Amino acid sequence: MHELSVTQSVVDAVIDRMGDAEVRSVLLEIGKLSGIEPDSVKFCFEIVASGTTLAGAQLEIVEPPGQGRCRTCGEVLSLDDRILLCSCGSADVEVLAGTELRIRSVQVA
Repeated sequence: MHELSVTQSVVDAVIDRMGDAEVRSVLLEIGKLSGIEPDSVKFCFEIVASGTTLAGAQLEIVEPPGQGRCRTCGEVLSLDDRILLCSCGSADVEVLAGTELRIRSVQVA
């Protein structure tokens, strides 16, 4: 479960940036094509945040959709998963969006 290490990295990054400030909420952006399960991150967050300045903080997650461009025909595609296939039949698709993992905002007391 790599979500545990991802969540630990998020908590560590917030603590490094916010210091001793009590954190009320964290807004994460986890792209649909990132390979990270938001529900698992939510579960891990409570465990990892326990005993830190993030204990009790609310975790909000937004999931931007995937987007790609077919290198064969140029069509811009909406991608819901990592199976990259254009309607023209080509599998030569460049991923443009949806792989993000970002801390978008942190609210402190």
